[in-house]
Amino acid sequence: MATAIIPPPRKTLIRVALVGIGNCASSLVQGVMYYTHHPDADGLIHQDIDGYTAADVQFVAAFDVDCRKVGTDLSDAIFNEPNCTAKFSDVPHLNVQVEKGPVLDGVAAHMNESFVVDEAQPISDVIEILKESRAEILICYLPVGSSKAARFYARAALAANVSFINAMPEFICSDALWIKRFEKRGLLCAGDDIKSQVGATILHRVIARLVQDRGHTIDSTYQLNIGGNTDFLNMQEERRLKSKRISKTQAVLSVLDDSGNIQVRIGPSDYVPQLKDNKICFINLKGKQFGGVPFEIDIKLSVIDSPNSAGVVMDVIRLVRVARDRGQKGNIIPVSAYYFKSPPRQIQDDIAYAEVSRYIAEQPSSSNDRTPKI
Repeated sequence: MATAIIPPPRKTLIRVALVGIGNCASSLVQGVMYYTHHPDADGLIHQDIDGYTAADVQFVAAFDVDCRKVGTDLSDAIFNEPNCTAKFSDVPHLNVQVEKGPVLDGVAAHMNESFVVDEAQPISDVIEILKESRAEILICYLPVGSSKAARFYARAALAANVSFINAMPEFICSDALWIKRFEKRGLLCAGDDIKSQVGATILHRVIARLVQDRGHTIDSTYQLNIGGNTDFLNMQEERRLKSKRISKTQAVLSVLDDSGNIQVRIGPSDYVPQLKDNKICFINLKGKQFGGVPFEIDIKLSVIDSPNSAGVVMDVIRLVRVARDRGQKGNIIPVSAYYFKSPPRQIQDDIAYAEVSRYIAEQPSSSNDRTPKI
């Protein structure tokens, strides 16, 4: 007698909450709509991840502090000032009202004219909203330097039984203590500090590693970034971008041998308003080639910044869901290593990509024995 074939359970939509409805959130929301209607269009790293596509992402909650966004539908808020990224997709009414979260350290003093906070607007109960929305993933898109605010939302995610993706450079999902907290709740976390698909960090890593692999010596390198969005304006205050410099610098040096002997300077360098969401990056490497003869490499990269990272987050959302489907918890190391600048463990990009590909190809399992350990 033939064995009956039992079809797998129907997969449900991936319920996502957002904090920080800026340019990156705008590109992500637009991207879900774009690839839902154009599923075969180029631009994604993976169009299908274990059966999940962009059409399976559903936004169910959103938080911000700017009064031009709070109280509006997410479909409108993503296009409201001070957002300035490219519009590449129409977004229908989503029936998701942007709620006001606590400001804490999310707005720098020099940003008061860019982020308009209405003190009369009441602060929402973040944990209760996450619970009521039945969100399963919270994505942190807070401004660089929002140390207290980022950790507030990480704690809120834990309290609401929601997994956490940290797209900004605060060391949460790469911290062993935080990872343990998510593990104990049976939740996933991924981070920290999202890479772009083809951005400054990934280009710098690949070129620097290539130079060493080909036998050259690197004596010095720098990476200077300029842009005109609120992210670059926010980082004009050096104190707020401390973690950003650390994250970007470690991301590059971690793939090199004997990096302690290399003179290095990496990070944002200036705010140029007319560039808006266009980010321009200058990368320089100097060193010695065969016979001790000097060489120098100069590279210029110009990209619209926010869509460049949204495609990466689109993958991470689905990979976190796949990990949940497989009964896993904590930080899935290859995912964080390939898609983020500051993972718990750095892995060279080609190796990390291969590990992610193998992970996607694995058969689903409810066993936690296969959960990667730190």
